[in-house]
Amino acid sequence: MTPGALDSLLIADFSRVLAGPYVTMLLGDLGAEVVKVEHPSGDDTRAWGPPFGPDGTATYFAGVNRNKRSVSLDLRTPEGAWAARELVSRADVVVENFRTGSMARLGLGPETLLAERPELVYCSITGFGSGDGAAMPGYDLLVQAVGGLMSITGPHPGEPTKVGVALVDVITGLHAGVGILAALRHRERTGQGQHVEVNLLSSLLSALTNQSSGYLGAGVVPTIMGNRHPSIAPYEVFPTADRPLVLAVGNDRQFAALAAVLGAPELATDDRFATNTTRVQHRAALADELSGLLQRAGADEWFDRLTAAGVPAGPINDLADAFALAARLGLEPTVTVPGSPVPGTAHPVRMSATPATYRLPPPALGS
Repeated sequence: MTPGALDSLLIADFSRVLAGPYVTMLLGDLGAEVVKVEHPSGDDTRAWGPPFGPDGTATYFAGVNRNKRSVSLDLRTPEGAWAARELVSRADVVVENFRTGSMARLGLGPETLLAERPELVYCSITGFGSGDGAAMPGYDLLVQAVGGLMSITGPHPGEPTKVGVALVDVITGLHAGVGILAALRHRERTGQGQHVEVNLLSSLLSALTNQSSGYLGAGVVPTIMGNRHPSIAPYEVFPTADRPLVLAVGNDRQFAALAAVLGAPELATDDRFATNTTRVQHRAALADELSGLLQRAGADEWFDRLTAAGVPAGPINDLADAFALAARLGLEPTVTVPGSPVPGTAHPVRMSATPATYRLPPPALGS
């Protein structure tokens, strides 16, 4: 098996639930050795089901914990604390998402460990940082609410809705991965480790990108627009003869191609629709025109015809359809993990020299 990009890197993973386990799994896929430290009762997500796999493992846990070994330690006991410190003494990276101060009380805080091992990379993942928000519990739904994501997500104003996956946890895990890899690069140059801090609220505000920038740069507080985009049109869901279709037209050339495929090329020269700015200004009238035209055929037919014309469009798939599409496109979205009775989702990063590998199934507690 080809050594991974992170081969020989040892990660002591004290995290649980999602943000931390997600990033350590991704790093494990890239070759790192990950030792997951769990309380004797196990990571909470071991009990988060249904659904469960054929072997009784919660699929939530399985989805973010492959390529790891598990050790069961009660860090409050002398024996558990000693074993944890022995692991850390060999580790290149520590990842933890305990409430701020918890690791310090156990003798495993960043100040203590970095004083003992200045080359260590220590990553802390919190909900609201280590300052005034340190005592606040960091749950994804809570951060979606207070961080503004729900204020722009939902079918109608007054109906704020969470995203259908713990997206803030996932985004935070990805940011943690960037921080860890940057810290490792710094260590390569200088021999010096550091404390990397990532929190859910800051990660969400960064990930809101254009919405955050619109507020900061123009004072615009965005609101719920359903499936519409504040700055682009047509960029929403439309009815067809059978099921809904998404159009994501990003420029005037694509709009002209859309109009031609729909048999209404005159739309592209209509003063109301000739540019993106005027299309946004006349969004409702444009939607009426397109809805009538799109109902002449089904979503899959429009998908094929519009895609062939270079127009971003597609039906609203369920997950079964989505995996089938990825497979049809040759993306190889699923992988077989040795020892696991169920397939896993493939690592999303393709690397030509050091590809991701799938060596270990999600571990049983303490194995």
